[in-house]
Amino acid sequence: MNTAFGAVVTAETSLREMSAHPQRRKIGLIKRFVVADRSMEPTLTDGQGLIAIRSTVIRRGQLRVVQHPERPNFWIVKRLGNRVDQHRWMLTADNADFGQDSRHFGPVDLSDSWRVVLKIPLRWM
Repeated sequence: MNTAFGAVVTAETSLREMSAHPQRRKIGLIKRFVVADRSMEPTLTDGQGLIAIRSTVIRRGQLRVVQHPERPNFWIVKRLGNRVDQHRWMLTADNADFGQDSRHFGPVDLSDSWRVVLKIPLRWM
């Protein structure tokens, strides 16, 4: 797997809905990902698992999984930088020595992105 473009992740999709209790919110689509390079170290490490959800709450500094803008069906995980317009944001790598980020491919549309909500410890993978 080519990892020159950032933290490559693989995904498996499943649907999950919380109990029917009226005060609980439904969770939409959830995806599991596995980090496959070092561009997000020390935050994320190679082989570490991630759980991400669909979320319209977008804030600077969040970890987001998006499709690479130049490579269809190639997932990357990056930290949100500055907002460019309504849907496009700059993405940054925590470890710029490995991989690429928006300095290489420009702002990215987040309308089809996933917000990382859980980092699975490497020892559990």
